[in-house]
Amino acid sequence: MAYQTINPFNNQVLNSYENISDDQLEKVLTDSHALYLKWRDEPSETRRDTLHRIATMMRSEKTQLATTVTQEMGKLIGESEAEVELCADIADYFADHAAEFLARKPLDTVIGDAYYEKQALGVLFMVEPWNFPYYQIMRVFAPNFMIGNPMLLKHASNTPSSAEAFVDIIRRAGAPTASLTNLFVDYDQVDKAIADPRVVGVALTGSERGGASVAKTAGQNLKKSTMELGGNDPFIVLSDADMNKVKRVAPVARLSNAGQICAASKRFIVMADKYDEFLTMLKQAFEQVKPGDPMDPATTLAPLSSAKSKTALQKQVDAAVDAGATVFYGNHPIDLPGQFFQPTILTDITKDNPAYNQELFGPVASVYKVNSEEEAIALANDSSYGLGSAIFTEDTKHADAVAQQIEAGMTFINRAWATLPELPFGGVKNSGYGREMYELGFDAFVNEHLVVNAKD
Repeated sequence: MAYQTINPFNNQVLNSYENISDDQLEKVLTDSHALYLKWRDEPSETRRDTLHRIATMMRSEKTQLATTVTQEMGKLIGESEAEVELCADIADYFADHAAEFLARKPLDTVIGDAYYEKQALGVLFMVEPWNFPYYQIMRVFAPNFMIGNPMLLKHASNTPSSAEAFVDIIRRAGAPTASLTNLFVDYDQVDKAIADPRVVGVALTGSERGGASVAKTAGQNLKKSTMELGGNDPFIVLSDADMNKVKRVAPVARLSNAGQICAASKRFIVMADKYDEFLTMLKQAFEQVKPGDPMDPATTLAPLSSAKSKTALQKQVDAAVDAGATVFYGNHPIDLPGQFFQPTILTDITKDNPAYNQELFGPVASVYKVNSEEEAIALANDSSYGLGSAIFTEDTKHADAVAQQIEAGMTFINRAWATLPELPFGGVKNSGYGREMYELGFDAFVNEHLVVNAKD
């Protein structure tokens, strides 16, 4: 596996990294396990100031960190800066709440005094994707640093510099070297590390195929795992929706991060009486984007992360059109050297179209017309995915009732998907299992140790 930084705006190779040897992997496993044994005897409070310091350093070095991400995977510089800020917020959140989350929980029982205590499990292996190179790491790192679980990181092969920058700031903040170790490993070494008895859990964010492969290895070795996978999230516009709100939200919900967000809105399910208005609005918004250098604040459309991503998305759109989908707007080349993809709107997607149940990971919106709320809910749920969803209606009480019928891990009413440290993140069906963020994510890799002191 070649770990390289290739700027998707100009296709220049900026950095390359060599894979580590099996002997180096063994040393990392030994050092990480030794740190776990040390941390077992130390309260979380001893790590709190370090995690706060990481947050402070990320904010003070935001420009440098954001530039690394933008040059490596192409997102707009403002989006990269926002990602760094979010990482700092996550670090502060878990530093502030760890003591509360780890507090001993008393239990009522007739046989004696009982409680359970949340304890560290051991070394974790995380596999993370390129679309949010820092945020995906921080979601796992911050809670488990406070718990006392050292971590090994296998990052995406096209974002190695971001992984190195993240680890560097952690170490400069004073965290032990083995707190988080970035590994340039091949797939066989990934399996070897997961199978090692010193590794007790696996956290993956990535594709459905990658998740299935890693989950299989984890399962074969009886390792606990969490999987944050793809999404084909519905954006439902009911008849009483405020179209001014929809106009503000829908384009951003699809085009943020050049459409490369697993929890982004991808299927726009619109009531018939709003359908034409919605299509016109979305087309007008898509026409106004400005592709260009993602380091330029005036640019509003970034390139996709790689030539591979662009080719894969184009094949999906071509297959959808060949199967009968209509290109309402877009699907034309952008005359720039980078990996740009014109925002595209597809309509008339039937159930037998491959795009019906695919995740289109880029600036492509699939728009469906429905004639009833029941049809909208049925269409929203007719997917192998179940990550996020959005509902637009002015009857918020009724919106809550609709939300309860959606098969998804997250539903947002009258706004696009959002991520904050105090909100649990995760999905159902082929979108994965487990949660990250909030206390639910904090508890993903702890031993809930029951202790009972019997009555006389």
